Amino acid sequence: MKIAIMVEGKTERAFKAQLRTFLEARLTGPMPRLDFQPYDGRLPKEVRLKREVYLLLTSGREPADAVIALTDVYTGTNPPDFADAADAREKMRKWVGPEGRFHPHAAQHDFEAWLLPYWDEIQRLAGSNHKAHWSSPEQVNHGNPPSRRIIEAFRTGKTGRAYSKTRDAAKILRDKDLLVSARACPELKAFLNTILVLCGAKEIG
Repeated sequence: MKIAIMVEGKTERAFKAQLRTFLEARLTGPMPRLDFQPYDGRLPKEVRLKREVYLLLTSGREPADAVIALTDVYTGTNPPDFADAADAREKMRKWVGPEGRFHPHAAQHDFEAWLLPYWDEIQRLAGSNHKAHWSSPEQVNHGNPPSRRIIEAFRTGKTGRAYSKTRDAAKILRDKDLLVSARACPELKAFLNTILVLCGAKEIG
């Protein structure tokens, strides 16, 4: 089983290792080949997304058996590309068309929402005493999305250094169980369950 995962480039470097660890603990059969397809800044849209998905499913010596697209809802565009995660999934599905091997997913509002459940670790790495003022990480926005919350914790923390997704997100997730975040973040749970089902494994509840 080869699964191509379309992601923003920095997300791949932050997330890939811990995703593999999560799957290895839950799959009894062979591990899938996770073929991350990084894009600089943001995923393609509309006709270009459809073309990229088609190429991944048909090209090369070993085409993908399935393609997952993982986008942030918050892409920094004005006006926004997506209203929320459901809108992002619906638009990506419409752009690609009736292709059953394509599975659209979105991080609401950005990938860093999936890091917020590990706020104690963020505080430790940043040397910050910023408190968590939310109960649902994926509902954090109000013009101040999760990534900015973490950036601010690092900026004002005792370490005095800037937050780096490629460096610090990987450190935040190191040795952490993604199930902790999945229980707090429905969009992450849906993403993980898609991979588990494709591999013939039981979904997480």
